[in-house]
Amino acid sequence: MASRLLTPTLRSTRAISTCTPSLALRSFHSSPASLAEAATPLPIKKPYGAFKSGFFGFFLGSTLAGVGTYYYVLEEYKVSNELLTEDIYRLQASVQRTHTYVQGLEEKFDELQRERKKK
Repeated sequence: MASRLLTPTLRSTRAISTCTPSLALRSFHSSPASLAEAATPLPIKKPYGAFKSGFFGFFLGSTLAGVGTYYYVLEEYKVSNELLTEDIYRLQASVQRTHTYVQGLEEKFDELQRERKKK
């Protein structure tokens, strides 16, 4: 059955080939000038596109990683600097309270010594 389906198309191609024999029997020739051009070797290109792309990708990735690291470290520095500043202010307040307390004790001690000298 498959052979019957293909037979009309084969008949039509036979009819075309008999009608135009010049198209069916086309031969390929080349002139001496085109043969001479083909005989010269083409310059060999060095495959360095992947090499360039590899370096470009490496440097791009390194740069992006460096920038990301820089901003991460900068942010961590800001946070630690704020915490350190806050601790310094707390320490300063604590020293101020201690200083005020010690001054109060010294004044009381001086008063007690004055009272003892009067007696």
